[in-house]
Amino acid sequence: MVDDGNIYQRGLSYFNALTAPAIFTTGDNDWTDCDRASLGSEARNSLRMLDYERSLFFSTPYTLGQTHFLQEVQSTPTCKGFLTGTDVPQADKTKSGTFTYTDVPCSENRRWIVGKVMYAVLNIQGSCDNLCDDYPDPVEHAARIAADIAWMQGTFQTAIDQGSVAVMFLSQADPGWDDTDGTRAPTRNAQTLVEDDAQKAADGYGDFLRALRTQVIAFGKPVAYVNGDSHYFRVDKPLLDSTGKRVVNFTRVETFGDHQPALGDVNWLKVNVDPSSREVFSYETQIVNRDALVP
Repeated sequence: MVDDGNIYQRGLSYFNALTAPAIFTTGDNDWTDCDRASLGSEARNSLRMLDYERSLFFSTPYTLGQTHFLQEVQSTPTCKGFLTGTDVPQADKTKSGTFTYTDVPCSENRRWIVGKVMYAVLNIQGSCDNLCDDYPDPVEHAARIAADIAWMQGTFQTAIDQGSVAVMFLSQADPGWDDTDGTRAPTRNAQTLVEDDAQKAADGYGDFLRALRTQVIAFGKPVAYVNGDSHYFRVDKPLLDSTGKRVVNFTRVETFGDHQPALGDVNWLKVNVDPSSREVFSYETQIVNRDALVP
C-alpha cells in the first residue's frame, strides 16, 4: 500500500472535518498512475488502489463530512476489482499487472438531487482512462466505461422523471472535445468526436462522449460537465453536434489544480445554483494565492 495508505486516510480526515456534506470523485493520481514503472519499489497495482479507495471513501451510500445525506449508488452494471496480480513492475509495460478480476459495484459512481438540480459523479480518468502509459488495463476500462455510460444515461432519465431543471456531472478526466488545444487534452474531430492525435489508438473517451452528446441534446436544459486533469481553469462551450452546430445548453467547467508553487494555481471555484434562472449555474473564482509576482 502506498505510504501504508496514510495519504488516503489523511484525505478522508480532511473531508470529514467539513461540517457540510463532502463528495469525492477519484482521480488518476489516486490510482491509475500508481503502477508507473518510474515509481520503482513504490509502485502499486492500480486496480488494488482503486479497490482501496472504494473501501475507504465509498463504503456507505452517504456523503462524507459531518453532515450526511443519502446518495443513489451504482450497483449495475458492475466494474472490475482486483483478484490476483502483482504490485512489482513487470518487464512488459504493455500488459496490466492484474491477472484475474472480480466483479464489484461501481460504488464511486453516485447521484443526488438538490433543489430541482441533478448531480452525478463518474469515475472517468485522465491518462487515456487506463488505456495508455505503463500497464494499461483494457479489461478494467471496458467494464467501467460501460458502467459510466449507463450511469450517465440513467442520470438523465432520472432528471427527466423528477422534473430536474439542470444536470451537473463531475469527473476527473479532460477527455478533449475538439481540435483546439492539443497541449492540455486529447484532440478529436468535434463533429464525430473521434480522437485524431498520436494517442488515438488508446482513446478511452469517444464512446462516452458520443453517448453524452446524444443525451445532452435530447435533454435540452442546462448541462455542466466539471473536470480537472488539465490543470487549467476555463468555463466554455466546446461541444458541437454532428453537423458542426454548437450545443449551447452544454458547458465545460475545468477547475484549477496545478500545485506548482511558482504558478500559484491552487485556487477553487464557487458554483452558484439558481433553479429559477435561465442558465441555472453561474461561476465565481475564489483566488487563494494573491501574492504579488516578484521579478
